[in-house]
Parts: sequence; C-alpha cells; structure tokens
Amino acid sequence: MNDFRFVDDELHCEGVSITSIAEKVGTPFYLYSHETLCRHLQAFDGAFSDIPHLTAFAVKSNSNLAVLKLVANQGMGADIVSGGELYRVLQAGIAPDKIVFAGVGKDPEEIKYALETGIRMFNVESGEELQAINDVAVRLGKKARVALRVNPDVDPQTHPYIATGLKKSKFGIGSKFALESCVAAAKLSAIEVVGVHMHIGSQLTKVSPFVDAVKRLLGLVEQVRDRGIELQYLNIGGGLGISYADETPPHPDDLAAALLPLLKGLNVTLVLEPGRVIVGNAGILVTKVLYTKDGDGKRFLIVDAAMNDLLRPSLYEAYHEIRAVTRTKRDAVVVDVVGPICESGDFLAKDRELPEMKSGELLAVMSAGAYAFTMASNYNARPRVPEVLVRDTEMHVIRAREVYADLVRGEQIPAFLQ
Repeated sequence: MNDFRFVDDELHCEGVSITSIAEKVGTPFYLYSHETLCRHLQAFDGAFSDIPHLTAFAVKSNSNLAVLKLVANQGMGADIVSGGELYRVLQAGIAPDKIVFAGVGKDPEEIKYALETGIRMFNVESGEELQAINDVAVRLGKKARVALRVNPDVDPQTHPYIATGLKKSKFGIGSKFALESCVAAAKLSAIEVVGVHMHIGSQLTKVSPFVDAVKRLLGLVEQVRDRGIELQYLNIGGGLGISYADETPPHPDDLAAALLPLLKGLNVTLVLEPGRVIVGNAGILVTKVLYTKDGDGKRFLIVDAAMNDLLRPSLYEAYHEIRAVTRTKRDAVVVDVVGPICESGDFLAKDRELPEMKSGELLAVMSAGAYAFTMASNYNARPRVPEVLVRDTEMHVIRAREVYADLVRGEQIPAFLQ
C-alpha cells in the first residue's frame, strides 16, 4: 500500500491532501505518514520474530521526537551515535536497556551520560576508545557492557561515502586485530565484553554483502568463545536499502531468510539497527515553485527548498523522485530543480523531466524521510522547515518552523564591540 497517492488528481498523505497542509503550514515542509512508519517497523521487526532479537532504530536517520515515540510505542530500541541522540531517545520514552551507543568519537562526558543512564551496550570502535570507556566506568564504579565493532572488509556495493565496512573505512576494528582486541578488552577491570558488532554500509540493495559479512563475524564469535569469553549479542547493524528510483532492494523477510539459518544454534540475541528502510519512504519534502528561468540551453525551476533542507542530492548526487502535487496535462519539459542557496551545488534534481510548472505550484520530493531533516542546516541564515505527521485524516505539526529569532539564539555581541 502506498500512503502517498493521488486522489482526484491531488497528491494525498493518507487521508489528507498535501495542498491543504501547505495552506496551513506554508512551504517547504517535511511530511511523514504514520501508517507507513508503523507498517515498516512491524514488517522489519516481525521478520526476525523466530529468534531473540532487539530492533534498535538508527536515530541518525530521523530523530524527530514523535517518530522516536512511535518507535518506543512499538516496543523497539534505539541505535545512537551521540549524547544528544541519547537525550532525544530518553525524552521519547525509549527504555535505556534497549539503547546501543555506536560512533567512532564518543567523548568522556557522553560515555559518563550513557553509563549513568544504564544503556544496553556500547559498540566500541578502537582500542583507545575502549580504554576511555573503562576509565570512566572505573571512576563511576560501574561495569560497561561493550560489543566490539569489527570491520569485515566486505564491499557493500553502495555509494563510497556510505560504505563503512571496507578496510579503508574509519569505522570499526580491522579483522586481523579483532580477536586480540576482544581478549584485551576482557582483561580490563570495568569492561564486560558481551558481543561483536558490524555495520558495513547504508542503502544496500542486495542480501549477499550481509551474508558474507555475517559469515566472517561468526568465525570471530567461535574464536572469542574458545578464549572463554561468552558473547551474548551479535549486532549486524543496519543498511538495508529502499527504492529511490529503479532499485529493487530485498524485503526484510528476504534478509531474515538468508541470515537466520546461519545463526541457528548460536545462542545469541541478534541486534539490528535499521533506519532508512523504516523512515525513508515514509516521508517527503514539499516545496513551492518560486520562478522558472531559461538559461542558454538549460531550463531552471527555482523552488523554495534548498540544499540546506535536503542535502543528499548535493552531497551524494542522490536521486529523489519529484512529483507535481496536482496532476496536470501540460507538456513535460526537462529542468534542473534548484533552490535559493548561493552555491552551484544547490539542486534537488538535474535534467529531470517534469510537467511544465508555474509559480506557486507545489512539488513533492519523494523518499525524503531518512537522512533529510537530520542533515538540515541554517546555511545562508535559512530557518529550518517544519515537520508534519499525518495519521488517517488528521495532520499534526511535530516540529514548528523556525523563525528569524531562532537563528541568533545563544549568540551575543561582546561589550568591546558595542
């Protein structure tokens, strides 16, 4: 079922017309479907229901409190990468023992906050980080549960900027150092080694890289257990892709069918960290046409959303389908869809065929629920846009549009400049 669909030539989110939302909140804005979010969470979590597991939603993909509360209400956990994300998930009601803390650069204050909170475990990325966690835990008189993140050197066959499991990646501990790192970690006084972890990349459209990486991890699990370290968790990360254009990524059921036979009899709790696959196609960015402009051999559609609102096209040359919110029979033209930012890289689409649009008309940038608002900025002193959640026939503003005063909050001019 597609919860963004046309009804009488007008694009709707569930039972609400997008035009009516734009009239209430203005443009641009992010829009999420409650039904889609629930369905995706249940489909992913349900695929692994045959074994003990924890689905820990990747907060970096979408950190809105309402989205996180929905995750909490579904009984799921959170994969976090900062103290700020920890604060967010706690505010949303996600239980501390369902939180896993990843990231290569945790500072001592973040480590202290997580230990005092009582999170499930840290995913540890280096020997020095492991020592830092031990030092903080000793000072607090606590035991830190850790899973060592291993870099399995498996090609995830995705964009190089979001490939995280290759030998050259900054993430994880190299495979040839993994066993000795686990043994060394187990000797630290305030560390309990409870698992191993991997995350090979994002927007994966095949099951085979997951299978290859898990097979390598299973060999490590056996070696670690032979050293007397009883692992309780196998964390395989996230990264399952979605369809932005013509991709045909596997369904969570396909991933489960490929992985569960490998884990039979392993006696571990599986930890999964989905993000994009849950929220990516549950959200869109709605923008308004400001002007059309004809250049020398190029036509531009200038809209009120920009790279500070949706960075993915500029950063990755990522493709997002763009639809006219109101269907029209006008002829199609090839355009670059660009924003008001003073950068040549400020575009949402290049050489895209769209119906001829007029000033004031609306466009929907599809598949914008993940790594979209979370990467937004105030570049060019642009207030960040609102986020809206639709449930059935009701819309709810779940983040207000910023105003100009928000842009200078926290700043001050020193006395000597007065």
